[in-house]
Amino acid sequence: MTDTCAVVVIGGGAAGLSAGLVLGRARHRTLVVDAGEPRNAPAAHMQGYLSRDGMPPAEFLAVGREEIARYGVELVRDRVVEVERDEDFTVVLAGGRTVRARRLVVATGLKDELPAVAGVAERFGRDVLHCPFCHGWEVRDQPFGVLASSPASVHQALIVSQWSKDVRFFLHTVAEEELSDQDLRRLAAAGVDVVPGEVAGLVTEDDRLTGVRLADGTTHLRSVLFVGPRPVPQTGLLERLGAELHETPFGAYPVVDPTGLTTVPGVWAAGNAVGFTEQVVHAASGGYRAASAIVGDLLMTDLDAAAQV
Repeated sequence: MTDTCAVVVIGGGAAGLSAGLVLGRARHRTLVVDAGEPRNAPAAHMQGYLSRDGMPPAEFLAVGREEIARYGVELVRDRVVEVERDEDFTVVLAGGRTVRARRLVVATGLKDELPAVAGVAERFGRDVLHCPFCHGWEVRDQPFGVLASSPASVHQALIVSQWSKDVRFFLHTVAEEELSDQDLRRLAAAGVDVVPGEVAGLVTEDDRLTGVRLADGTTHLRSVLFVGPRPVPQTGLLERLGAELHETPFGAYPVVDPTGLTTVPGVWAAGNAVGFTEQVVHAASGGYRAASAIVGDLLMTDLDAAAQV
């Protein structure tokens, strides 16, 4: 048995919930499908979102779910396994439900693939961090480490020096010769110490990071380590629908217009589904833009059809 609705939103994070809120308030029957895998789940708090600064991510999502429910938006904990397109879209869920929708919002986000260093995954979101704008204030003035994953990690080492003047840049598997003269000059000007040698693991005490251990056995006392995860965009559904992607240094993302409309008619994307650097506040804004564009698109489509009768 197939349900019908105006819009299916795939992904129930900030972007998907924001889209659902706008669509529900516009009186469109909307289904939000949430697999329950938010990117920021490891973090205890989210920062930099005006009026929501310091709110736990789980609480933010719970409030969002309550808000969309007020407007009749349905949220299901499930996963979209297939989407077929003809005049409309047929969305198949892992639980067996099939839904017909006129428009789609893809807010499936991305996954962070962490460096394969012992202890990093276990402490990620606590004292192993990746975004100083998200967590820099909370760990300010502590001894920082930055784990290089490529020569581009120099940028992260320079940025975090805004929050601490005690920064050590662990080259790990990157050779010092791979850094440009400009990189080395900037690191020196920022007071960042460059430490060659592969990192073997982290040192903890009383469930706190206390150091970074190199393969040669030396340990550097550090209480915070910044890493650069490899982003893995969740674009499988978009690719199967034929959406055009463009390559970036952080993966391949869909080509979208300013509202989030992809190259597939009727399909919008929002949040980390369109880029690595989308913070929660950006994702919510992107969901809002996509939803408001869909409201106008559906209205004009229906008016044009009625005018031809």
